[in-house]
Amino acid sequence: MSDIRSDGRAHDETRPVHIETDFMPNSDGSVLIENGGTQVICAATMQHSIPPWMRGQGRGWVSAEYGMLPNSTIERIDRRRAATSGRTKEIERLIGRSLRAVTDLRALGERSVTVDCDVLRADGGTRTTAITGGYVALALALRNLSRNRAVPVNPLVGSVSAVSVGILDGMPLLDLDYEEDSHAEVDMNIVMTGNGDFIELQGTAEGAAFSGDQLDEMLDLARAGCAAMMEAQQIALQGG
Repeated sequence: MSDIRSDGRAHDETRPVHIETDFMPNSDGSVLIENGGTQVICAATMQHSIPPWMRGQGRGWVSAEYGMLPNSTIERIDRRRAATSGRTKEIERLIGRSLRAVTDLRALGERSVTVDCDVLRADGGTRTTAITGGYVALALALRNLSRNRAVPVNPLVGSVSAVSVGILDGMPLLDLDYEEDSHAEVDMNIVMTGNGDFIELQGTAEGAAFSGDQLDEMLDLARAGCAAMMEAQQIALQGG
């Protein structure tokens, strides 16, 4: 495989990332995030209630809902079937875990935040794009909560972003698009904090096992990719 990919990127280069804030004015914080051809709306909604099993603990909760719109892919997705699929539930749990990892739930108080992530267009990396955009939506909502003095301190204690990596034709690649992902021998999704710590590593050898050296290469790519995502997040939050 050539060092130059079909879209002109180098193996260690992310797709262009753009984050537009306040995309859904009725939410407490929202963005439209574009990562190459993948587009996701992320909107955070604050509620002054918590799940019944958390009552009386003095802590809040952050969760996510994820969905792919029917025409986000080449073949129409059945909206009702997708909403109840195991894949959808697994992605929702992943996004929720990632966002809770950088939220002080006790500082949030007995409030819950739901971050809705709706995929408008899927071209690979929808779950990692949802995490990256979902963080900005959550950050906007919690910043507004803090500015309104509803909480003594901002419950957000860090940042989180995510990126995909993989191996195609023996070469480690960063931020795979759909075509690359569908043919990759190895596919991984990496979630990291702004401090460089890992929240989640999801990796599968689809076609061939990978070595420890290849894993190290992919993790190095992920670190660079998450740094690029964090830069886009900071730009969005400075303007939002």
